[in-house]
Amino acid sequence: MKSHRRLSAQQEARAERALIAALLTLRSAEECRAFLRDLCTPAELQAMADRWAVVECLRRGLPYREVHRQTAVSITTIGRVARYLAQGNGGYALAAQRIDAAPQGAAARHGDSPPRAEGKASSTSARANARRAAQSGSAHG
Repeated sequence: MKSHRRLSAQQEARAERALIAALLTLRSAEECRAFLRDLCTPAELQAMADRWAVVECLRRGLPYREVHRQTAVSITTIGRVARYLAQGNGGYALAAQRIDAAPQGAAARHGDSPPRAEGKASSTSARANARRAAQSGSAHG
């Protein structure tokens, strides 16, 4: 977050609520893609996509080094994502669970079909794997 901005906590909260309200108006993958491409720089969008790829790998129980090999994301970022997956606000886990629970064709109706992991661990064991990995802080996952 920018520290040089002189906004009060109330102003920051209002700006965040306005952004969330804008996101909630989007009705398709195409609309969401257009909004994100307008809102974010290509590098910001790539960083978010990379983090989501890390979430998917961690939920499959992959060790940090394998996640790094597959995604080229730094071990530090992988650890940060694992920590938020295990102990964050629940957003990563909620989105992943909803994707898992969606009917097979639902994602295709909204644009791109997300890749399905083979041999996915249950969400409970995936959270446990992420929690252990975040607590150990090791690159072994």
